[in-house]
Amino acid sequence: MTLEEKAGQLSIYSDQTRFDYQRINPASDAVTREQTLDLIAKGRITALFNGIGVAGGRELQKTAVERSRLGIPLIFAGDIIHGMRTVFPIPLGEAASFDPDLAMRTARASAVEMSALGIHWTFAPVVDIARDERWGRVAEAAGEDTYLGSLLAAARVRGFQGSSLKNDDSVLACPKHFAAYGGVMGGMEYSDVDIPETTLRQVHLPPFQAAFEAGALSTMSSFNTIAGVPSTGNHHLLTDILRGEWKFRGLVVSDYTSDEELIAHGYAADGPDAARKAITAGCDISMQSDFYNKYLPDLVRSGALDVAVVDEAVRRVLYVKKMLGLFENPYRSLNEEREKRDIRTPATVALARESARRSVVLLKNEKSLLPLPKSGKKIALIGPFGADRDHLFGPWTIFPDRTAVVSLEQGLRAALSDSSLLTVVAGSGIEEPLAGGIDAAVAAAKSADVVVLAIGEGANMSGEAQARVEIVVPPPQQALAEAVAAVGKPVVVLLRHGRALALTGAVRNADAIMATWFLGSETGHAMADLLFGDASPSGRLPVSFPQASGQEPFFYDHGPTGRAQTSDDASFKSRYREVTNEALYPFGYGLTYGSVSYGATAVDMPELSWDGTVTVSAVIANTGKRAIHEVAQLYICDTVASLTQPVRVLKGIRHIDLAPGESKTVTFTLSRHDLAFVNASLKWEAEPGLFKVWVAPSSTAGTFAQFRLLPGIGIKPKRV
Repeated sequence: MTLEEKAGQLSIYSDQTRFDYQRINPASDAVTREQTLDLIAKGRITALFNGIGVAGGRELQKTAVERSRLGIPLIFAGDIIHGMRTVFPIPLGEAASFDPDLAMRTARASAVEMSALGIHWTFAPVVDIARDERWGRVAEAAGEDTYLGSLLAAARVRGFQGSSLKNDDSVLACPKHFAAYGGVMGGMEYSDVDIPETTLRQVHLPPFQAAFEAGALSTMSSFNTIAGVPSTGNHHLLTDILRGEWKFRGLVVSDYTSDEELIAHGYAADGPDAARKAITAGCDISMQSDFYNKYLPDLVRSGALDVAVVDEAVRRVLYVKKMLGLFENPYRSLNEEREKRDIRTPATVALARESARRSVVLLKNEKSLLPLPKSGKKIALIGPFGADRDHLFGPWTIFPDRTAVVSLEQGLRAALSDSSLLTVVAGSGIEEPLAGGIDAAVAAAKSADVVVLAIGEGANMSGEAQARVEIVVPPPQQALAEAVAAVGKPVVVLLRHGRALALTGAVRNADAIMATWFLGSETGHAMADLLFGDASPSGRLPVSFPQASGQEPFFYDHGPTGRAQTSDDASFKSRYREVTNEALYPFGYGLTYGSVSYGATAVDMPELSWDGTVTVSAVIANTGKRAIHEVAQLYICDTVASLTQPVRVLKGIRHIDLAPGESKTVTFTLSRHDLAFVNASLKWEAEPGLFKVWVAPSSTAGTFAQFRLLPGIGIKPKRV
């Protein structure tokens, strides 16, 4: 291979020959179809992203295979985060199911639709652990917890990639953003991450390890710096840890122009310096900046860059193409029959409805207001999201079928015995008032028996570059809520959002509240299923809802403090003047339409041997009159350690179905490996000593039991 051909195998660009979407990336120089084909023929492009269509894809691939000197096939990639034509709930919403199997099934369905439209590689799943809800990209990931995030990361990789990467309906997964992007200071997009390496390894890296162990062969470097070093130029991250410690054999692709941004970071002097530092650090493919094509050949010729570094990056890219089966079949996933057959199948649409239903979290239900009857009561559906069809998908949906989406209004009308029972009034815009809107909403509320208030964030308020100072319901909608609540009718709030929100006033005080996220194509049908009781809510919060925005960053598994507030006395305690240091709704919290009781947590032995196991259990009973699906959670606390440990950490999840009056015993098994943490030597190790353990419905509930981990042979006790 010539140096130019090698650089070409390390360069990816947006596909400007095939697209049917509104552009989502920053503006880039326009490239004509003829220019793209010419670059492919010269071997200067390894992959194209965010273009779809089988016919166009075959033309592009034919150019690579038949016109380029070496005939190396292209990879076609895409930002498909939570659905292609059929859109599933945003990943944060789906995380509320606490169900890796559901995540695997929706990823598998997405892969089928993606590959039918000619995509081999998806820039997903997002596995960032997000501790600050002001960050806009919270919506794309799995929330604040590392254990849950790791389960879902592995499940989504298995779903995307299927049983073999060579299969026509598989897509290469790309867990991102490597690494610690969710730890940006102040929740500010593209900002710095300033954390100790113990936190990097204990909180932010495990979901990536889980994804790679599940078979992912690519990852994307993050925009942020870590301890002053941008990820795309971070040799410690991309080489020492990823390739050295973890033995990762796949490729690293930069995020959109993140190699070029090494200059703005003040880490590189100019384009050649940025390209040299990025590839030397271990970033194999340059996305969109064109820096590798521009600068790598001359850097090698001048002696500034060892050709062996370039060769190793090329080998990784070719290895991934081989694993995708592209050398044997360059036209895989470019089948006209599949393009028509495998899009929005009945099974896929049904899965979208199921996943939407299971993503909803019931936060409040005073006087058992929900479920609502399908007849006999007049309902006023008020708010900007009642009839809305434009904000159902949420961020990062670039190829949805916008003709096949079910709004709240459509779903409710279809479910009601008489659709005339439903009145729909917007009342407000999303971020601006509507002339006469509140008056119309108040009139509708007065004429109704119950108000369903559909309010929250627009799709453009979450996602990349959508950090918020105040994570609240926008003021015009809050004013609408206050006016409607003053009428005195029962109010059900349906929140639409891509992050946890700080709820206030009439929204916080509503009779019933549901966290509904962005649920995708089947929003209306799924919400009707829940509102009218055809299904009982079963979602659990993957993020903590704060009492106020100023509590952020806020997460349940925080460290202890020497001045915790344990009584009403707030003097000289760890808290804000305005609010306690508690969540409004904690991680793991969620109600059902049943009534659930948890018995005392029990352990089968008071002492755990170094190589043994301990069984933790509790009896869970449905004391209500409706069948429910309960999500039991196991938490631990290492009470004394060489580094202070979180007050609780999730270590297990159990899903159980309970008929009215039924009770079941749930059990979990722990070994010392489940008790390990990253110590000062940056090693995962358990320390002998006392542990507390809870079987609970949330991160702040339940009664604890305790056991002691005994030291093994040659292991010295490190505590008393």
